[in-house]
Amino acid sequence: MRNTNVPLSQLAKIIRSKNAGPFRLTFDVIFDNDQAYELVRDSKALNKTAIGKAFSVDETQIASIFAVNSARAIKITMFRPVDQGSVGETDSYGCQQHVPLLDIKIPAPMKTDYE
Repeated sequence: MRNTNVPLSQLAKIIRSKNAGPFRLTFDVIFDNDQAYELVRDSKALNKTAIGKAFSVDETQIASIFAVNSARAIKITMFRPVDQGSVGETDSYGCQQHVPLLDIKIPAPMKTDYE
């Protein structure tokens, strides 16, 4: 079996963002089955480097990443690029910030005909 890269959006049921106070955003990546959740969690593809690259920020801006097994979810928190309510801030609720996560590639086994 070989690996292929699958966009996170094809594995997660819900990918959303919201405020975590005026200086941080939090992202929820929620799965509807154990197989997809465990694949993403165990791949370690959602790491500070990958998320920083997706959002074009230094990885030091990613405050935390942790798995919540009981909810089949991965939580990510990052510092807001612009403080909530400041000049230049365009999403006061933080609800439209999740889009860069959609295309993060997750290595997934791909079965071939000859295996």
